[in-house]
Amino acid sequence: MKVTRIAYSTRLNPGKCAVLTEQARRLGRVRSEVWQRYSSIAGVGSGRRDRQVRDRWLADGTHVQFGVLANAWKETVRDAMADIAANLASAKVEVRRAITRRTNDPGVRKRMFTALKADQWASDPFLARQMRKHWGRGKNRTHDQIVVRADQHNTFVDGRGRLWLAVPGLERRKMVKIPLSTTVAPTGTLRLILRGGRVEVHYQIDASRMRSSQRPCGDRAIGVDKGYTEVLTDSDRIHHGTRLGELLTAESDRLKERNRHRAKLRSIANTAALHGDHAKAHRITANNLGTVKRDRRIARHRARVRTEIFTAVHRVVDKAATVVAEDLTKRFAGRKTLGKNVNRRLAAWTKGVTAEALTSVSERRGSALVHVNAAYTSQACHRCGRLGRRNGDRLHCTPCGVVWQADVKAAINILQRAGDPDIALYTPHHTVKQILQDRTDRHRTRLPVQDSSPDTTERRANNPNRSATSN
Repeated sequence: MKVTRIAYSTRLNPGKCAVLTEQARRLGRVRSEVWQRYSSIAGVGSGRRDRQVRDRWLADGTHVQFGVLANAWKETVRDAMADIAANLASAKVEVRRAITRRTNDPGVRKRMFTALKADQWASDPFLARQMRKHWGRGKNRTHDQIVVRADQHNTFVDGRGRLWLAVPGLERRKMVKIPLSTTVAPTGTLRLILRGGRVEVHYQIDASRMRSSQRPCGDRAIGVDKGYTEVLTDSDRIHHGTRLGELLTAESDRLKERNRHRAKLRSIANTAALHGDHAKAHRITANNLGTVKRDRRIARHRARVRTEIFTAVHRVVDKAATVVAEDLTKRFAGRKTLGKNVNRRLAAWTKGVTAEALTSVSERRGSALVHVNAAYTSQACHRCGRLGRRNGDRLHCTPCGVVWQADVKAAINILQRAGDPDIALYTPHHTVKQILQDRTDRHRTRLPVQDSSPDTTERRANNPNRSATSN
């Protein structure tokens, strides 16, 4: 398994930065051309590969207009075609869910899954509709990246002990030397990202070299539920990553105030420019509306959040040989109308990072990750199976007479859902609700009759409380 590491440039010369920025801009045109021509059924959807695109552009002279070295635009073509393929694979995930919801016939499912995997879905009306729905034609918005092949860069250490990275520039045999803030030399294929006047060097290393990968996993099965105030709550009633909610809320509130002040200053600058005072408008824009400091603070916040999430996941894997979790890639649609502040804070909810951490850590440390359907796990009581009344983070179960913590209850239900024969991963939520209600009805009808009066017995016999599915 590979993991990504990032090295940063330090005190980069403005001239070198300008050369790299121009090169990234030209390579952005290459990406745009690839997305424009091949992000459709006739492109990657027909099985076309990046080598075929490179050969065609070399034959018809398309590569001349880019003004970059051959290795640079060829690697960019390969990277762009991989992005398009990933976009197509992401759409296929949604289509597979639609197939599961559409039919229960194993033969029909197998036929549709096979056609989808072989990219022969255009002839099937249902698959074609679903692919058009979930696979929109993309557009390139990346103009700040350079992909450098493994044999096109080198590193060296100067007399002061500083590490330098030499990468190709716009001209042949003229390397751009970048000083790095690390002593570990990047290896393999590099991705240079230019942000705020400095260069981020992204490279991959073997996960087995990391110290965290040497830690053994536990020997139990643990269910976990994703939260906002904490990263995870497990089925042992333990909360992990309890600082996450504070980090997200504080940063969200800070961004609200900062953007409010920036909007006011931008309005003053626009008014000054409208009245002809361009010097004042320029001073406000240059001194108060920059993005370098803002972007670096956002990067530091994201790093703190990732550290909190990965630390919490490691603590779960310390005691779990099997981690049972919900599918965090699924979209959630709430019925309640929430306020602006709540929506703003939930917009920063880190589902994607948590899903990445669960997959990465469990794979590196040898723990199995099992995804289950999480519908109604935070609303059902694991004792009686009935749907309770949810109020904030509390679940009120009237038959049991107990008030549960909703996240703890969800983690316990997620663990039990792993062996459920009736509820699959992509079972629709309304079907899950019906299954839970039917189980409650069957359990209730097996209970002894508390009132043995003849009238009650006759009424129960004439009106059994059973649904169609339980019958």
